[in-house]
Amino acid sequence: MGRTIAAISTPPGTGGIAVIRISGTEAVGIADKVFFGKDKLADCDSHTVHYGFIKNNRGEKVDEVLATVMRAPKTFTREDVVEISTHGGMSASKAVLDALIRAGAYMAEAGEFTKRAFLNGRIDLSQAEAVIDIINSNNETAQRNALCQLQGSLSREIKVVRANLVHLAAQMQVTIDYPDEDLEDITIGDIRNTAENAKNSVEKLLETADSGRILRDGIKTVIVGKPNVGKSSLLNSLAREERAIVTNIAGTTRDVIEEYINLNGIPLILIDTAGIRRTDDTVEKIGVEKSKKSIEEADFVIVMIDGSSFFDDEDIEVLQATKNKKRIILINKTDLGHSKYTEAVKSKAPGSAVLEVSVKTGIGLEALADEISRAYKLGEIIMSDGTVITNMRHKTALIKAGEALSRVVEAIDMNMPSDIVSIDINMAIDALGEITGETVSDDIVTEIFHRFCVGK
Repeated sequence: MGRTIAAISTPPGTGGIAVIRISGTEAVGIADKVFFGKDKLADCDSHTVHYGFIKNNRGEKVDEVLATVMRAPKTFTREDVVEISTHGGMSASKAVLDALIRAGAYMAEAGEFTKRAFLNGRIDLSQAEAVIDIINSNNETAQRNALCQLQGSLSREIKVVRANLVHLAAQMQVTIDYPDEDLEDITIGDIRNTAENAKNSVEKLLETADSGRILRDGIKTVIVGKPNVGKSSLLNSLAREERAIVTNIAGTTRDVIEEYINLNGIPLILIDTAGIRRTDDTVEKIGVEKSKKSIEEADFVIVMIDGSSFFDDEDIEVLQATKNKKRIILINKTDLGHSKYTEAVKSKAPGSAVLEVSVKTGIGLEALADEISRAYKLGEIIMSDGTVITNMRHKTALIKAGEALSRVVEAIDMNMPSDIVSIDINMAIDALGEITGETVSDDIVTEIFHRFCVGK
């Protein structure tokens, strides 16, 4: 980390401003080579902003800027940092970055600023991953959860559990290494209670993982039904734009159409599919097969039935195809009159929520978000300030820790020797350390930071 790095930290394209970030021991000195203002930046106090111009190696002014000086250790990277705010647009920001590179800075790698914050001890690995989650968050709840993780909510819980296990392992190791010494005894009951408490804490975190993934990535929601029941109209209504072609001709939709929407704070990856029916049309057959495959891959299914038409075998076939999925059934077109088939649908789909709606007028659709939230218990998470697991790497590590702790309890109940029990305790310690970065490999660290954009 001896080199001083620089990169454009704002997205490319036209905008009001762009920000170039410089970090390293020579950050202020390199900035001073190209910045011309009232004072030299080296003489300025930390966390102050200064007006001036950037000049290139030919002495030409390239932009009018503001330079912010921030001295270690009170910076994002815990190194000296200078941030230069230029006019937005590719030309100005690239010209300033080029001047800095020519003055001695190195082009930053993807995620290198955040990696330095991790390596310098400002944040742990789970907090570093929260940075990219904040950047990629596409709904308020996901953003709030990522911010809590950045502030250390997950780290604190993991570190408490891990510290208890480390203390336990140390006590056990001393007893194993010095059996004849007059040391404070640790009982089998103590070992079991500590392992059991740690296991319960791990399982409590794991219980949030499925909902956490959904909040981060969205609920993959497939709209299915026979042709002409209003599937494409529902997609258009929820997306608030004409994403799918709507006609009175059955079989208009022949391929899968996907749209990301935010339904009252619930992220949905909404998928419109071809109507499921028996057909001799070769192209439509392919669409029907894609619809069936989409059902298999879906997190959630919205089954649509035309309440103004007959409830027939094709509707029943759709209900059968979705019976093992989380689903809601919408009886559509109630603007044409009350459906005569609601009770028949309920009898064929026990346990599933059934709503009478009119996609055309919007009647009944307000309850759709409530039912989806209820199905995934999202209300509890949205209202909660607790830690939610959204990262698959964290989930995998917690599963490993939980399995190791289960083996500890089983081994104690089977009267296994302490040295055997301690192996699984140390495995749990290592698994938990993978989350915060205390026991993670360099290869995993490199892979994580390569997912970041340059400049972050």
